[in-house]
Amino acid sequence: MMKIVECIPNISEGRRLDVVEEILAEVRQVPGVTLLDYSSNADHNRTVISMIGEPENVLEAVWRLITKASETLDLDQHQGEHPRMGATDVVPFVPVRGMTMEECVDLAKRLGERVGRELLIPVYLYEKAATRPERRNLADVRRGQYEGLKESIKKTERTPDFGPSVLGKAGAIAIGARPPLVAFNVNLGTTNLEIGKAIAKGIRGSSGGFVNVKALAIDLSEQGLVQISMNMVDTQGTPLYRAYEFIKTEAAHFGVPIVGSEIVGLVPMDVMMDVATYYLGLHNFSNEQLLEKHVFGF
Repeated sequence: MMKIVECIPNISEGRRLDVVEEILAEVRQVPGVTLLDYSSNADHNRTVISMIGEPENVLEAVWRLITKASETLDLDQHQGEHPRMGATDVVPFVPVRGMTMEECVDLAKRLGERVGRELLIPVYLYEKAATRPERRNLADVRRGQYEGLKESIKKTERTPDFGPSVLGKAGAIAIGARPPLVAFNVNLGTTNLEIGKAIAKGIRGSSGGFVNVKALAIDLSEQGLVQISMNMVDTQGTPLYRAYEFIKTEAAHFGVPIVGSEIVGLVPMDVMMDVATYYLGLHNFSNEQLLEKHVFGF
């Protein structure tokens, strides 16, 4: 069976689309790698990229992407609403077919070692690839962001897994392995960020909410909105509709409407079928063959 892995690098650029295209061109040049999707957000100033293919090909593609991003992006000049610590901020590997999580961890370590050695960019291994329990959670790894890490990286507990304990303009990278997750954002019809923070705290697992949800409130005041930005790390344990309904209920307590939602990147078909089943009463069915044929093309 052909081994297939997905990689979802996030780069800290979502406004200069010509620069984004330069970085994406590096991925497109690697045979055997399919660029499935990319989504740029100007407010976040971030682009989420999804690629898929055989492990060694994907490893080469993401290496080229990181190299190009380090040459073209300057974190000293970067501003955006989304937390970040690097030009290429995070690189997760996700097993798709014929791959174990352990093999994805090996890819993360191999990539991290090369990035640290050849590009001299500090690398932190996270999630399933983490070398310390306190580095499993991406939010903990990225605490302080680029600006704060300039000083804290000198501390023993913040020593990177690979690369130097000093930041250049490309910042640092979190590289890891994890199961699939869904990036799901819900927009509130208010400019009151405190309301958003209260709702994000209520739904966030680390503060007593849903254990499978990571959430923060993002100020989109230029659009007249506050966004609840979520990573749904286990959509079987916490489906999208459950998170949406919780936010809707909490927002109503503040007299605030939901004015839209969005998914960033790709989402498994069964996740959307769960949403359709809940809201429309449709009968669910197995989509494995349909998904492979029409989405992955294998």
